[in-house]
Amino acid sequence: MKSRGVCIAGLATAVIVALGLLLTASTNVVAANAPQPSITEVKIDNFSFTPATLTVPVGTTVTWTNRDDIPHTVVSADDPKMFKSKAMDTDEKFSYTFTKPGRYSYFCSVHPKMTGTIIAQ
Repeated sequence: MKSRGVCIAGLATAVIVALGLLLTASTNVVAANAPQPSITEVKIDNFSFTPATLTVPVGTTVTWTNRDDIPHTVVSADDPKMFKSKAMDTDEKFSYTFTKPGRYSYFCSVHPKMTGTIIAQ
């Protein structure tokens, strides 16, 4: 009688552990399938923004990285300015998250002929 009780207790423990593992796995699958904020990079190199025009979903964070040997900025052409970086040295970065749909033009205030556009949809 005692061994039957031990067997049932062992089986019940195994079932509880299995259910716990299933619940944990399904939570991880849901988290993996949940939409993640997107991060997209624009490179600053050779006095240009690459890509010059970038289309992103609303909610995307765009990061500009200066790959040039001289300082550059990233400044919104909007008035008032939606975003404005400090002068970035080589390998420094600036990020901005586009939370509303629209067409956002920007430029380098040190070199105003450097221009780019972000289209948030």
